[in-house]
Amino acid sequence: MYALEVIQQELKDDIEHFGRVVHVKKGEILMRPEECMEHFFVILEGRVKISQINFETGKEQILYLLSKGDMYDIITLLDAKVHENMAMALDDVKLLVFPIELFREWIETKPSFNKLFLPYVAKQLRDVETLASDLSLYDTTTRLVKLIAKNIEKQGDQQTLKLINNLSHEELASLVGTVRKVLNRNLQTLKKQGLIDVKRKEIFIKDSQNLLEHLPEE
Repeated sequence: MYALEVIQQELKDDIEHFGRVVHVKKGEILMRPEECMEHFFVILEGRVKISQINFETGKEQILYLLSKGDMYDIITLLDAKVHENMAMALDDVKLLVFPIELFREWIETKPSFNKLFLPYVAKQLRDVETLASDLSLYDTTTRLVKLIAKNIEKQGDQQTLKLINNLSHEELASLVGTVRKVLNRNLQTLKKQGLIDVKRKEIFIKDSQNLLEHLPEE
């Protein structure tokens, strides 16, 4: 969100001259890797999944989710090479698209943008590092609990899972590196323990304190 605010407030002239708004429907690919060699975007509305797919087996690993204020594709931005990831809209998505060279110019010449960009890159690196560690060190139930805990948000007196709620069980499974059958078994285990409730695609937090006690010490 902060990245979006800085871009809108301090880079207004560049946005008016070079930015364009693009709408992408749910289930569509935002940009092919080759297109990301020329364009860079900031999400204005909706959610996007970034994933790798083994086209021989059809197995998908979701690396992370993007939402309002997030940027893509940082790796191509920095090394100017094709990045073979897939960016797909989980909702109807609204993007603010720029020439990628403009972003490179901002990094070199705009201190206000550069101050937010480097911490943002660090966060992305930490998220991918955490995913790699989780896949190696923890079982699927623990990975699921960590995913839920990471996405708990407060709305008034209630706790929601805004970013991951209403995702399909296949997508949740891809986020924790498993298959739907195993994920469903894990969800039912947490439900029987009284920690969550599951209704269709909705996950409701029933006992966040005890749920968080299931997290490993790090």
